[in-house]
Amino acid sequence: MTAPGVRSATATRPLVIENVSKTYHDGRSSVPALDRMNLKVSDREFVCLVGASGCGKTTLLNLIAGIYHLDHGAIDTADRRIGVVFQEPALFPWLTVARNIDLAMRLRGIPPETRARRLDELLRLVHLEGFGGHRPHELSGGMQQRAALARALAQEADLLLMDEPFGSLDAMTRDRLHDELERIWLATDLTILFVTHNVREAVRLGDRVVVLSSRPGRVAAEFAVDIERPRRIDSAPVARLAAEITDRLRQEVRRHGR
Repeated sequence: MTAPGVRSATATRPLVIENVSKTYHDGRSSVPALDRMNLKVSDREFVCLVGASGCGKTTLLNLIAGIYHLDHGAIDTADRRIGVVFQEPALFPWLTVARNIDLAMRLRGIPPETRARRLDELLRLVHLEGFGGHRPHELSGGMQQRAALARALAQEADLLLMDEPFGSLDAMTRDRLHDELERIWLATDLTILFVTHNVREAVRLGDRVVVLSSRPGRVAAEFAVDIERPRRIDSAPVARLAAEITDRLRQEVRRHGR
């Protein structure tokens, strides 16, 4: 049974990662990042990836997005349109917020009248009404990440890849953006794959938390998050599950240390 506030997956085909391997070569040595990794993410599911540094979390997102080429295996995105939100907002500093978002639609060939309407919708969705004419340096870090999220959504993405997007923000801003991201996810048809080093953040946001092994990365464990939404990052149920996941992560770190 699905816990109250937790969405059930629909029958649409899942994102499938099958026996995926990736090794980096620098001419003198080879570093395996992922080794025969398998994972399925259901439609409209919110999955968080956690693991030690260097376990291949970001590599996996880059492979799904097509930024990197995989060495072995297959990734089936079920023809989803992909949007990426990076650790830094990566907005063009010479463009206003509105023009940063509009550019994503222009590159897709969307006509001007449709772009104007969609731009207004996106600014409202991320609570940046009235800030479309500002340039990135005039915004706080949290507002810049909201603009980056709107730009990803402007690509009509239905699969959102997020690589530690809130890691550099203060605790209060991060907490507010957790609420914003959850609100947007619940209001749309997004499937989200979210990378974080913060286990409590993963439990706060995710339907499921996937623990990757130390390098090379494989799926070491999965934890369903059957906690009613909305959640608080400092709530007792979130803390208990986060502690259990952290213990599993420590096992992976010790294994890698040997």
